[in-house]
Amino acid sequence: MRLTRIEHSVMLAIAVIAAEIIALGKVPAYPLLMLSIVPPILISMGAFAINDYFDIAIDRANSKNRPLVTGSIKPHSALAITAMAFLIGVALAAFINIAAFLIALIFALLAYAYSYRLKRIPLLGNIYIAFTMVIPFIYGSYVVTYAFPAAISLICLVVFLSGLAREMHGMVRDYEGDIKAGKLKNLVFFIGKARSSQLAFILYIEAIVISIFMLFFSAPFRFNAVYALPIALTDIMLAYVAVGFLLGKESKSFFRLSRNLSLGAMALATLAYLLSGLFFLPL
Repeated sequence: MRLTRIEHSVMLAIAVIAAEIIALGKVPAYPLLMLSIVPPILISMGAFAINDYFDIAIDRANSKNRPLVTGSIKPHSALAITAMAFLIGVALAAFINIAAFLIALIFALLAYAYSYRLKRIPLLGNIYIAFTMVIPFIYGSYVVTYAFPAAISLICLVVFLSGLAREMHGMVRDYEGDIKAGKLKNLVFFIGKARSSQLAFILYIEAIVISIFMLFFSAPFRFNAVYALPIALTDIMLAYVAVGFLLGKESKSFFRLSRNLSLGAMALATLAYLLSGLFFLPL
């Protein structure tokens, strides 16, 4: 579970369900609902396992408690987990529809490509990671309909912008390990920590502005307290992280807090999308 970062898979499942409910306008049939969340869960697990396999050297510098670094799991076991998760996940998606199958297949291929090579290409790898946060909403929408509602588009935009900002903060946080151990020449290497933090701040603010726009102009979020309250807290958390990096805070305690806050904020936002599709409580 630690190798595959199972908490991320739980978030993906919630995102898929939220997208299905918003796109369909109701809860889909339970057999389809349960089947549809399995492929993204498995592929996400495989993606994290293969990432740790290729990142052993970097993790020895940045995350010494990772299972492959401590030896609690052997590298060949991580490869086996990846292969099984990818194959079963993509195969199950084929039983849903062709769109779900293609999205699952592309996601699995890109996950391997990212760990093997894409992460070493400045910015492109970070864009991919931000895109993986968007994929469950696209996938969930196409599970139940071939339309792509405006509400899903707005969610994707918010998630992509905040996800890319979080990636940039991650590069700032892991700069020493990435450069010294991994020899990665990422965006921070070229433009520096300060400019990277400024760019992340802009992206977070854009995401916050769009999330506020959704409260006034996009169903099912329009004047819905079920959306407004958790999103307000989410925006406050993200703004705090963005300002902290902008001010140049680099203590280990702040980095740990910022990582947890940004992840918690994105989980809270995903929950807000799900509950907004189920309930309406007027402001």
